[in-house]
Amino acid sequence: MTSTTISNVRVFDGGRTLENQTVTIEGTTIASVRSTSADDQTHSETHMVIDGTGRTLMPGLIDAHTHSSLDALRLALRFGVTTELEMGGVLTAPNREDIVTDDDLADVRSSGFGLTPPGGHPFEIIPEGSFPGEGEPGFGDVVMPLATTPEQAVAFIPQLIASGSDYVKFLIEDGSTANAPGLPMLDQATLNAGVAEAQRLGMTTLAHTLTVGATRMALEAGIDGLAHLFVDEAPTPEVIDLIAAAGVFVVPCIVLNSSIVGVTGAAFGADPRVSARLDPQWLLTLQSAINHYPAGAVDDVLATVRALHDAGVPILVGTDASAPDPALGGLAHGASVHHELQMLVRAGMRPADALAAATSVPARHFGLTDRGRIAEGLRADLLLVDGDPTSTISDTLNITAVWRRGTQVRM
Repeated sequence: MTSTTISNVRVFDGGRTLENQTVTIEGTTIASVRSTSADDQTHSETHMVIDGTGRTLMPGLIDAHTHSSLDALRLALRFGVTTELEMGGVLTAPNREDIVTDDDLADVRSSGFGLTPPGGHPFEIIPEGSFPGEGEPGFGDVVMPLATTPEQAVAFIPQLIASGSDYVKFLIEDGSTANAPGLPMLDQATLNAGVAEAQRLGMTTLAHTLTVGATRMALEAGIDGLAHLFVDEAPTPEVIDLIAAAGVFVVPCIVLNSSIVGVTGAAFGADPRVSARLDPQWLLTLQSAINHYPAGAVDDVLATVRALHDAGVPILVGTDASAPDPALGGLAHGASVHHELQMLVRAGMRPADALAAATSVPARHFGLTDRGRIAEGLRADLLLVDGDPTSTISDTLNITAVWRRGTQVRM
């Protein structure tokens, strides 16, 4: 078994920053984390030593909101994103068996498809015929849970679990921020019943909530996490207190909300550390914007994130990246995680807190106990960068090496 040692390196372990450390990888796991000594400089045929002077080693990044594919997972890994959490898609447990051991792809967990009424979100943006029929298995064992009554919502939860969903998502969308006013939407009773049943069966629950109204519905239902942040209003003390008191975690997807209000990712994509890793179609997508709700304001979203963080609400990095299509623009797998980190800092979070939001915090809330931190015995999903992102967040883009399960990724 070969091993790798990164010596003289600054380590951000998911919570703390440790200077002058040596981290050794053996097989798929982190074998040790210790202070650097003179003995850490010895190479052999089966042992590689990397000098980490002037560099920072971090846990592999986690994107807590994507719509994934094999190509997307390959792209994500190129940017040091070693795990994606799919919030609507086909990569449930039976459909990702080959991904588990494919070290050319980011790992993935999935909700399967979220509960929504017939014709509800996201049908307004998905071509006809792209989904399986109502209640019928599709894409292997994936279920399309279309519910209009509490009884239907309750009945779908065990089907989702049996089909390999890792958590359950509920779509609360009236179309007002999606350029599709009047969309069919889950009512409160159906939402309440579905959330309660999912939690009774031990599942984490999340809600698509792009408005304050949808947020209130999700909180009333007792949701565990908000997979979006509202974009239709500026924050008020009342709504911030409501979210904080509910004990939920929030995946704000600032980059997604920026795109919704018409801000492209062109300025971020102009960074050669970004553009050099994107093919033309993905770069074009990043340079575009969804622009469905120009009445919104990025400054309001940033103020909401700041207020939630100050109130102690756990913030997780997520992007809502999906397909290389300018109609879904402003986003790109992997790249947009780094953009979101920059936006969290712009919102007022310390760089180290933003890094935790992309590592240990999502790992904790999604039960990924083997990753998200750098510690002995954990999975060797790692990102090595030049510089110090705990003080300059954009240094996360100075990528020099990525490991997935201890295997160094071909860049």
